[in-house]
Amino acid sequence: MKKKRILGSAVLSLAMGVSMFATGAFGAGVQESQDTYRVLVKGPSAEQAKVKEQYGKRWDFGKQGFTTEVNSKQYQALLKNKNIEISQVEQYTIDARVEGNSNGKGKGDYTAQASYPSDQTPWGIQAIYNDNYIQATSGGDGIKVAVLDTGINRNHIDLTDNVEQCKDFTQSYSSLVNGSCTDRQGHGTHVAGTAVANGGYDGAGVYGVAPDAELWGYKVLGDNGSGYSDDIAGAIRHAADEGVRTGSKVVISLSLGSSGKDSMIASAVDYAYSKGALVVAAAGNSGPSANTIGYPGALTNAIAVASLDNTFVNGTHKVSDFSSRGNPYTDGDYYIQERDVEVSAPGGGIYSTAVDGNYATMSGTSMATPHISGLAAKLWSSNKYWSNSQLRYEIQRRAKLYDIKGGTGAATGDDYASGFGFPRVR
Repeated sequence: MKKKRILGSAVLSLAMGVSMFATGAFGAGVQESQDTYRVLVKGPSAEQAKVKEQYGKRWDFGKQGFTTEVNSKQYQALLKNKNIEISQVEQYTIDARVEGNSNGKGKGDYTAQASYPSDQTPWGIQAIYNDNYIQATSGGDGIKVAVLDTGINRNHIDLTDNVEQCKDFTQSYSSLVNGSCTDRQGHGTHVAGTAVANGGYDGAGVYGVAPDAELWGYKVLGDNGSGYSDDIAGAIRHAADEGVRTGSKVVISLSLGSSGKDSMIASAVDYAYSKGALVVAAAGNSGPSANTIGYPGALTNAIAVASLDNTFVNGTHKVSDFSSRGNPYTDGDYYIQERDVEVSAPGGGIYSTAVDGNYATMSGTSMATPHISGLAAKLWSSNKYWSNSQLRYEIQRRAKLYDIKGGTGAATGDDYASGFGFPRVR
């Protein structure tokens, strides 16, 4: 029996500042309180074993070392140990501006009987389907979309039937269980909706690009929007391993970023790609200057997604001013290198699922990323024999067909702002 929707009053409205990276973004390494340190420990295996025995471990990255948490006194002791090398794990913070309210409701995983959305197929969905009159979407069955973010409201009426995994990587890995991924910030729930929202029990809710895909909600950022690179790297590897374990095709969606390259995350992205997963990541919100693209989107084994506005220049969608740009010296070479934007998708003024069970509008390359993650799931579902590299090629090919620089059909290569262009369903 379908649940009945109760019409609510005001809908929560969220707007992301242009300084945000995909989740807003990972900002520039905010240092943790001096009371506690999370550190990466490297050195001979025997010496690492001694430190593990003394302080425990959080994530073990093999030859890259392992991470652990220590207090100030323990940190000073590790610094004096000449047999090992330690470095602080960067802490990143999302930069988001919240406007409006949530109708007096708290944020979190509660069952909400939401108001009807003002638009079931927002402009981004219409654009990627190339259909201004589409009323519902379909596709993605059998494909897993792992959204690594602030968590999700797994009880949102438009998401709950999609949720297959729900895990919190901000807690101790030893206590990682399926069933906990509470979003108290809102970013992850919004991103998930754009990728896989299914219209709800009564079909009157909002729709994402691939509503039949299975959602893996991985909480890698805390309730304040901050997260550690080792938790993110661990979640990327876990998603890839889960794909192998279950024999599934996995799209890893990363609406987060940093201006600097992190070795643990870079290695994890390479690992996931080698295991057959497709990694999609935000380009960042530090535009419009050149060479502002962030990581992990800038990595060669991740698809970097730029943001488009719902405005037109010469009949094509305009690249958002805030959207980070890549390397202008590689324009038109038809080859994706490190620090290149790969494709573009709607990211300005995107309407999607909100953490309080209603709906919200947000902007950023964070919002562009799940459009491509959903497109990947939809295409892969119909072509499960494809490898991740074949799927990636098809996304690039479709982007060229709808190259936003010259209009439909103009295949002029990739450029530093929009990549190959805007890939669409049809």
